[in-house]
Amino acid sequence: MSSRRQKAAALRKLMDEEGDAVRTNTRGLAELADFNVAHFDRYEALREEARAIKEDAIERLPDLIEEVTEAVEANGGQVYVAADAEDANRYVEDVMAAKDAESLVKSKSMTTEELELNAHLEAAGYEVWETDLGEFVIQLAHETPSHLIGPALHKSTDEIADLFNDHFDLDEPLPDDPQALTTFARDIVGEKIIEADVGMTGANFIVAESGTLAIVTNEGNARKSAVTPDTHVAVAGVEKLVPTLADLQPFVELIARTGTGQDITSYVSLLTPPVETPTIDFEANEFGTGERDFHLVLVDNGRREMRADEDLRETLYCIRCGACANTCANFQAVGGHGFGGETYTGGIGTGWEAGISGLDTAAEFNDLCTGCSQCVPTCPVKIDIPWVNTVVRDRVNRGKPQDELGFLVEGLTPDEEPGTLDLQKRVFGNAGTLFKLGSRFAPVSNWVGKIGPARRLLESVAGIDARRDLPEFAGETLREWMAEREPVAAYDRDVVLYPDIYTNYVNPARGKAAVRVLEALDCRVQIPHLEESGRAPLSQGMVETARTQAKTVYGQVAEHIDAGRDIVVIEPSDLTMFRDDYEKFLEPASFERISGASYEVFEYVYGLLENGADASALTEGSETELAYHSHCQQRSHGLAAYTEAVLADLGYDVQTSSADCCGMAGSFGYKEEYYEVSMDVGEQLAEEFADATQVVASGTSCQEQLAAFRTESPLHPIELIQP
Repeated sequence: MSSRRQKAAALRKLMDEEGDAVRTNTRGLAELADFNVAHFDRYEALREEARAIKEDAIERLPDLIEEVTEAVEANGGQVYVAADAEDANRYVEDVMAAKDAESLVKSKSMTTEELELNAHLEAAGYEVWETDLGEFVIQLAHETPSHLIGPALHKSTDEIADLFNDHFDLDEPLPDDPQALTTFARDIVGEKIIEADVGMTGANFIVAESGTLAIVTNEGNARKSAVTPDTHVAVAGVEKLVPTLADLQPFVELIARTGTGQDITSYVSLLTPPVETPTIDFEANEFGTGERDFHLVLVDNGRREMRADEDLRETLYCIRCGACANTCANFQAVGGHGFGGETYTGGIGTGWEAGISGLDTAAEFNDLCTGCSQCVPTCPVKIDIPWVNTVVRDRVNRGKPQDELGFLVEGLTPDEEPGTLDLQKRVFGNAGTLFKLGSRFAPVSNWVGKIGPARRLLESVAGIDARRDLPEFAGETLREWMAEREPVAAYDRDVVLYPDIYTNYVNPARGKAAVRVLEALDCRVQIPHLEESGRAPLSQGMVETARTQAKTVYGQVAEHIDAGRDIVVIEPSDLTMFRDDYEKFLEPASFERISGASYEVFEYVYGLLENGADASALTEGSETELAYHSHCQQRSHGLAAYTEAVLADLGYDVQTSSADCCGMAGSFGYKEEYYEVSMDVGEQLAEEFADATQVVASGTSCQEQLAAFRTESPLHPIELIQP
């Protein structure tokens, strides 16, 4: 319990101190990226191309390492493949010693952050200066980066001005003006570059066939750091290798669009060192006569093990654009110092930290990924970031020490997980069982769920925040209601309405509305007994339980698919299971069958209306103003448009929220350690809908979160249009 409260306090402190700057900057970048991508016709084609190149490069990695070594050495440089951080740092220190160097300047490099190279060199007596503006700021502040591409993104101009004024002996204090601060920093780092003995860069990509470094930046410091000192050291992970120069094209077009919303970064530098430009003697103000020296340090540090790991391998496709962080509602709230590990931040940070630093580090922030899938369409190399997070969560669950009663838990619980599973996750992962029990004993269970002692016990034992209202179970389930109804005699289509646990046990009203709408459009509706989709356990990293439930559900719906019946789903997260996640659990043919036969309810209604169904059978809006919030996974699948289109065609005046996420995210908003993060995210949506008289939302979580901010509970839009 204390650790949950400590985590909540730490996150609350970050939201108070860094939240405003992080939120403003990440949302700004996300909006720019969304606009750019929406106006870029080749986006999806380039994503496919970039993905294929990375898959090929990682598959052929040992050969590419040999190839780049030959190319660099043929050009007069040296290549060193470092096994780990200690090995890499020792090599760089040896280069400094061999050159009798005193100082080193660096352009931005997350890999050197991973190695903690600065601290190593400074401990050995060397002077190290960051020349990237953001890195320069956090170096002075003695902080770690809060974002993959914006290391000082968590700082306001006021804070940066105060930092510079406190650190430097200035005649006049600097104003909190971005241009003035940038000019000051540029002058400082410019002097350091001129004085430096060794220059260091990272590399966004390395061309194996030629040894060419591709560095994309919005500052000119990388070029200066590479060519001003006589000695250039480039440090990069082995995953940065691509086979040919032509392979750079899709990445250069994608990395800026997804990361910062630019068509292309200000500087795209292609260096094949040692470069042929003469050295510079700044004291004599003339070209020098010395030779240039180049060292390429390729870092393993766990990457080759990640390559051999079927699930973590995808992480190596990452090009570190930061798009997954920018589009993540939880990251927007707490930033990388909360949603991040020792080096890497955001959704993709879990995979990096698990592979490089270990599961303990990844476990510290992994649960901040709620699996909402908003990051999936933004990733330029199509990494399934939610799945990477789920796999890591599963490994964390299984890697904890088992308590004395763990063997009893394994025997008594209906899941497939070991006794090491955290009780909080076990409770939420077995939501289906809890809902069945709660429904069976309602209204007593509803009364118990409201009394103080019971809520305090739940908070103490399972970390279910007492400030959050629990669902109230209906007196009659949706399936019970349906069993009492006469089936329609004449129909055009035969439909199975999937009874998700919330609709069946808590809110049958939206299920009843869906039945009435579908019947009005000439469908015969069945609601057979079907098990839960597996979404609840999957969200807790309970992969084997989710796998078992997926196979059970497919076995139950297969006969309906065989009979030509369509599967209509109300809850978007369950549709995501059928269309996406079941690919991990079922045979390919089985997955194709269930994914191809499943539809979101408004997607299906839209299709019926487009194919001649009579819209007059539904309730029209008569220009009723609606504030509509779609579920995260509706948006990531492009499904919200169907709800908007049907409502608009029926005469409703629809205002769709601009907020990407409500902040509830299923069980996330119930958890004691994340309640305040959840509410912080939800405030944006609440403010947007503050003056709305009629609010509707497509997802269970969205309805619950909006209800926490409003006096009335929002309806599902299907309830509005029922006859």
